[in-house]
Amino acid sequence: MGIQLKKKLTSFQIIIFGFLGVILLGTFLLMLPVSSRSGHMTPFMDALFTSTSAVCVTGLIVHDTATYWSSFGQFIIIVLIQIGGMGVITVAASFALISGRKISLMQRSTMQEAISAPKVGGIVRLTSFIIKITLLIELLGAVIMAPVFYKDFGMKGIWMAFFTSISAFCNAGFDLMGVKEHFSSLTYYMAQPVINITIMLLIIIGGIGFLTWDDIRSNGFHVHKYRMQSKVILWTTALLLILPAIYFFFYEFGSLTFKDRIFSSLFQAVTPRTAGFNTVDLTSMSETGQSITIALMLIGGSPGSTAGGMKTTTIAVLFATAISTFRRKEYASYFGRRIDDDVIKNAATILLMYITLCFTGALIISMTEGYPMLNCLFESASAVGTVGLTLGITPSLHLLSRIILILLMFFGRVGGLTLIFAALSGTQKNVSKLPREKITVG
Repeated sequence: MGIQLKKKLTSFQIIIFGFLGVILLGTFLLMLPVSSRSGHMTPFMDALFTSTSAVCVTGLIVHDTATYWSSFGQFIIIVLIQIGGMGVITVAASFALISGRKISLMQRSTMQEAISAPKVGGIVRLTSFIIKITLLIELLGAVIMAPVFYKDFGMKGIWMAFFTSISAFCNAGFDLMGVKEHFSSLTYYMAQPVINITIMLLIIIGGIGFLTWDDIRSNGFHVHKYRMQSKVILWTTALLLILPAIYFFFYEFGSLTFKDRIFSSLFQAVTPRTAGFNTVDLTSMSETGQSITIALMLIGGSPGSTAGGMKTTTIAVLFATAISTFRRKEYASYFGRRIDDDVIKNAATILLMYITLCFTGALIISMTEGYPMLNCLFESASAVGTVGLTLGITPSLHLLSRIILILLMFFGRVGGLTLIFAALSGTQKNVSKLPREKITVG
């Protein structure tokens, strides 16, 4: 019966159940008395919220990670982050590769969907590359940051360096800086060049996607040889980093020194992609700055990466479609390649779904808690974009609002289309077409 059930599950359903299984296991482990510093059992909803945030690499928390959770609890959280960042299927495949087991066609298809690969061919090689590059980059990040943390925290700084490196590369936003001040994130390292530059690079590297890094590995810096998707990702990422950084530098951090403004502006442009660390007090930003951050959080990172959100390619495809419409072109294109109509439909669907979920979640939280709508939009965008940035209201939210954020985090990590395809997997495709009639829009 188990074998028959397994055969009936689609790749999308396996991905969803995989994430659910890891979240529930993490919840159980975090509920154990050994996971908290107090030695008491953590309430189910608090453990579920933390486990979901870790597996969905979000970073929203109801308890300060450094002071509430024990060393065992912190270890469980970072393992959940690693699994969530690399993907449940990728981690499972890594054990199969290490043990020398043969990967079936069904498993290869699931691996393809999990990392958004264009084809099944070469998927095992690509998965092996993902595992190696992930561990190598996280190790390098920890080694670079270790001297700074060791100077500030002693031997504990070594653990903090590894924790922070994994969290940054996986775009999770969890940190252990609460030993200085609860929920302080990286505000104490606002202008520390080693920490700032290393974490920003880890976030960007993790957020541009493994397929892009596979292109870079295969073709070096010969960008013209890259896939169209990799080119679109690199250009879109660059624009989404540079333009917000310019705004933040000139309009948000005027009270800081020149050096602090540079680091703070760059970091604030990088972290919504979807890392969740912050080096400045987000509540001190103007409503315009917070609104720009909300937009960046919803866009998120790139396909096949550790980041969440709608993805850079979604926005790029819609932008190209708008340009082609303005210019009365028959199709949208990038770099001499036409974008398929199905891709445009998917992009429009994803945009509508994220905006609807973000707004609906914020509306419910605002009605329930009585917080201003902008604050609630910030929290819901942070959840559905799996970012983790907060204006400080998450720890004080009641049960219904926390459930809303849990659902948004899960949806944001798994992805809207994955949920839709999983739910409609048994639906037969209708080949017949209805009569066409024109409708005016705009």
